[in-house]
Amino acid sequence: MKNFLKNHGLWILFAAAVLSVALAAMSVLSANSSPLTNLANVLASPFRSGYTAVATWFNDLQNYYKDTTDLEAENAELKQRIAEMEERVRLAEAALKENELFRDLLKLTQQRRDLSDYEAAAVTQHSVTNWTSSLTLNKGTSLGVEVGDCVIDATGCLVGVISEAGTNWSTVLTLVDTDTSLGAQVFRTKDLGVAQGDFSLMEQNRLRLDFLPADCNLLSGDLVMTSGLNGYYPSDLVIGSVEEILVDDSGAASYAIVAPAVDFDALTEVFVIKSFEIVT
Repeated sequence: MKNFLKNHGLWILFAAAVLSVALAAMSVLSANSSPLTNLANVLASPFRSGYTAVATWFNDLQNYYKDTTDLEAENAELKQRIAEMEERVRLAEAALKENELFRDLLKLTQQRRDLSDYEAAAVTQHSVTNWTSSLTLNKGTSLGVEVGDCVIDATGCLVGVISEAGTNWSTVLTLVDTDTSLGAQVFRTKDLGVAQGDFSLMEQNRLRLDFLPADCNLLSGDLVMTSGLNGYYPSDLVIGSVEEILVDDSGAASYAIVAPAVDFDALTEVFVIKSFEIVT
């Protein structure tokens, strides 16, 4: 032992000094923990960092999913609100249009005291074939609508005549239908004639004004109205305007091509004249 210390004592002393310095250095670097604890933490630090990164990523993923779910729910709710608002706008527009129609009707009623009883009706079907031009309405005999009643739009222009009526429906033959025929008068010249549908003109949405005097002085654009003769229909309902004046094959009478004042395809609401007073 004496020889060992004698031969290696210097090296042992040196190793102890190095160990002391190392422990002192570790103690300085880790003032709040022991060297062994610090060493353990140094070795565990990468694992803790990895765990923290994974946990943070997972937490971010959960937050993203929650935010996405919340946004989808909020988006669905907003879509529902938009749909409800659009429905309210549609209802408001429909009510506004209906109010405008009834304001026009009120104005017409004030101007036409002879037209005493109307029934508002919605157009539920437009029917145009090679043989007929008609409209179906949602009002019928239960509300006093009868065959032969005139149908007008909100401005007082003639649409046609009721040809068939059921309990809660009715059919209107428009002015251009081949079965339509009624007394007419040219407003400017007072010439009388018969406004009637014509097979060759129906596809063009036009009708004829027949039985005019051969020497009539009609002009393009002349206003044609109902004559009210014999009391079958009210007088002074606007039928349309003259487009062309022609002479029939015999040369004894003239006739005119008339464009209706009403756009039948655009009609959604009409008014049935259930009764009127004859003006003399």
